[in-house]
Amino acid sequence: MAISGCAIGSAVVLAGIVARVVADPSTRHLGRWLGPLAILLALWAIRALTHWLQARLGQRGASAVIADLSGQVLTAVTGRQPRQVAAQRDAAAVLVTRGLDGLRPYFTGYLPALLLAVILTPATVAVIAAYDMKSTAIVVITLPLIPIFMVLIGLATADRSTAALAAMGTLQARLLDLIAGIPTLRALGRAVGPEQRIAELAAAHRRSAMATLRVAFLSALVLELLATLGVALVAVSIGLRLVFGQMSLATGLTVLLLAPDVYWPLRRIGVEFHAAQDGRAAAAQAFALIGEPASTTAGIRTVAARGALIRIETLSVASRDGRSPDALTAVLEPGRVTVLTGRNGAGKSTALQVIAGLTVPSSGRVTVAGIDVGDLDPADWRRQLSWLPQRPVLVPGTVRDNLVLFGDLDDLESACTAAGFDTVLAELPDGLDTVLGRGGVGLSLGSGSGWDWPVPSDLTHRCCSSTNRPRTWTRSPRAGCCGPSSTGPARV
Repeated sequence: MAISGCAIGSAVVLAGIVARVVADPSTRHLGRWLGPLAILLALWAIRALTHWLQARLGQRGASAVIADLSGQVLTAVTGRQPRQVAAQRDAAAVLVTRGLDGLRPYFTGYLPALLLAVILTPATVAVIAAYDMKSTAIVVITLPLIPIFMVLIGLATADRSTAALAAMGTLQARLLDLIAGIPTLRALGRAVGPEQRIAELAAAHRRSAMATLRVAFLSALVLELLATLGVALVAVSIGLRLVFGQMSLATGLTVLLLAPDVYWPLRRIGVEFHAAQDGRAAAAQAFALIGEPASTTAGIRTVAARGALIRIETLSVASRDGRSPDALTAVLEPGRVTVLTGRNGAGKSTALQVIAGLTVPSSGRVTVAGIDVGDLDPADWRRQLSWLPQRPVLVPGTVRDNLVLFGDLDDLESACTAAGFDTVLAELPDGLDTVLGRGGVGLSLGSGSGWDWPVPSDLTHRCCSSTNRPRTWTRSPRAGCCGPSSTGPARV
């Protein structure tokens, strides 16, 4: 509102000053115009201050919205089943790291331009109508052409923005996979092929971005051309009537100065629309991830795991290749170590996820003391579990920092020895003080996977998985710690 008032007011004041100075030579003294000039400078200052304040608040609001939306995406995705997380993590990573940043132009540019067009354009047309109806007719005829072309351009660019976001997600996922697998690829002599594929994806993303920019530049040219023609028609009409004495100079200058402000907000909308398209596409994808319904509802019952019998009854979980596991039945007795064995993809990890309440079975069930895991309160049940994923998370820091992540240990070295981790420590340059990078950079793949001794827990059940042949496990001195042993295996 302040910007619109200052724009119209400054045009009227400036036109009045120029018209009086041109028409009356006796008024060409600065002292006679100190009052109007002060008003003009004040209007310009208020307009500049309002623009600055609008930009500042827009940036602050955009940062808050992006942070909140990113948090909602992370909360929604990480709260789903592991298989859903694996399918959605690449899209979520792109949205959180780069995609949602495209919303910043939407809040700092597009929305203010839209609000300005709603206020300034009608107000300016009304003021022009108060001075000259012929110029108003020209404006009313030419003005609708801009929204029409904006709609056509928007339809043409919407799919391009979605495609560009998908291309960026594919490129990022492939690049991260390549970086993680570079040592293995180099060892196998396959480092050339993936590099070429990444280069092809980068080139495709570049072509997509350039195509979007080409459409944006062409659309901006069309909008500028329409606005220029509209102002030119008004200027020609005013000039002819001034020559023939059908209009006063003050009226002509006022209308001429106001005419660009009729088209300027719509031109800004057209320009900011393209800058905000990527953010709109990212927001739509984010809302789709957030709004995806939960696969199951949380239970409310509680159970004490200590001394309870865990039964797996004809457990089956649907997968891409059928069911993994398929009709698995087992009994996990308290105080014993149970090992699940089978080929790759047989569903060993999936069965453990069902026991932990992380995956919903397609058929069958898992009960704890006769209570279905699906009926248990997830927070209460998981407080009694120690979950060891196939890919343990290693945070940047020393080996010691990772081992005491969930609490200090009374005798760390003895615990490492009991878990069989002392052989890994012997190979590290600084032992427990060896510095690791993100994801365990600095450890070999086998050593990184060897961190499968759990956090402190009072568990009385221990269930581990082994591929192809049963591995033997025993209880370490710490509660909840399992490590290799020379005793016989426990089979399911």
